[in-house]
Amino acid sequence: MTAASLQRGIRENRGQVAHQLIQVMLVGFALGMTRTVVPALAETEFGLARGSFLLLASFVVAFGAVKAVMNFVAGRWSERIGRKRVLAVGWVVALPIPVMIWAAPDWNWIVSATVLLGVNQGLCWSMTQTAKLDITKAEERGLTMGLNEFSGYVGVAIAGILTAYAAEALGARTGLLVFGMAVILLALVLTVVWVKDTLPWAKAETAAHKAAPPKSLPRYPKGFSEHPTTREVFALMSWRDRRLFAISQAGLVEKFVDALVWALFPVFLVTQGATMTEVGWIVGTYGFVWGGSQLFTGRLSDHVGRFWPNVLGMWICGAGVAMVVMGTGALWWSVSAGVAGFGMALLYPNLSAAVADITPPAWRGSAIGIYRFWRDLGYAIGALGLGLAANLTGAAEAAFWFVAISMFVSGGLLFWLSEETHPRLNPATDGATP
Repeated sequence: MTAASLQRGIRENRGQVAHQLIQVMLVGFALGMTRTVVPALAETEFGLARGSFLLLASFVVAFGAVKAVMNFVAGRWSERIGRKRVLAVGWVVALPIPVMIWAAPDWNWIVSATVLLGVNQGLCWSMTQTAKLDITKAEERGLTMGLNEFSGYVGVAIAGILTAYAAEALGARTGLLVFGMAVILLALVLTVVWVKDTLPWAKAETAAHKAAPPKSLPRYPKGFSEHPTTREVFALMSWRDRRLFAISQAGLVEKFVDALVWALFPVFLVTQGATMTEVGWIVGTYGFVWGGSQLFTGRLSDHVGRFWPNVLGMWICGAGVAMVVMGTGALWWSVSAGVAGFGMALLYPNLSAAVADITPPAWRGSAIGIYRFWRDLGYAIGALGLGLAANLTGAAEAAFWFVAISMFVSGGLLFWLSEETHPRLNPATDGATP
């Protein structure tokens, strides 16, 4: 393929965009199959003692720590061997997961299976995101990220509901085994047969920027080489650029919400008397609203910018979490989950789009990988924090307040330290420094 033949745009690459959207939905299925049945039946099916909030959160801690590292690895690795190979490796790693859950004699096996799930998610979800950013236009980044996260988190929600029904029909272990193996094998076949490597598009974009810089020049960080080292990119994303630091810390804290929904929300609902299918639908409401709204919120940020959707999203999501413990009943919990999901939809694609706005294409994969490292480390830190909060008080409600307050504080930091990153709305000027 020549550089001239590598056109960028959703319409121009609709076939590959569609394949990548299918991939990320299957990635969501793989994640979602563990989010309703496993925590809700931790005591009765997998031998976890009642009230063991820290042990219950342990599988989310393991998932977050491993996924965070694999996001970092995937970004660097994909710039060396290509996006498709990293995606394929991620699916191969996932093959033992359903078997391990099916055969699990105790909770330690669930934690081990979740470690492999973290590797799978870090490699595969990172690649679906990076690949679509490679082949779409700068002015489509919000829409691109919205489509990606819509597909992934609708997949998470659908899988949570389907596995709840499968558990009731076939038993928890057999239902997860059948569903999980079908998803992973299908994804692996589709990757090998139909997915193209998009690294050539990223290289062509770099060459095009050299030949003819864009009219609205992004506010790239100053003082870095064209190909910075891993240490330089990590420092830039983590503390040296205040905008990227603000985005990274917001990404980390927003994962507290997902850790809560995964580890304790199903348990909280069961203790309040909800049935397994009710738990699936209530937790699914969070996922459906989060996923579905991103079709709108990602595109919205292409027009109004990333700053306000990100800041308001943090605060709205935190409010939804607090609402859960301020009322009772399936309808109230569903509405609260929907509010949290809408807040997440405002911020989730647009934090990633903001990173893509102000990082050059030559090392954008690494930057996104490091952002995703910090973001998904939030699973581990958040699960540990909410587990401690619940354990110390003996009540799951404390975990909800811990997460809600964290979201409000983090949103304040984002408001204070960040800025608009959309190159059309806040372009760099000669001599300007970020």
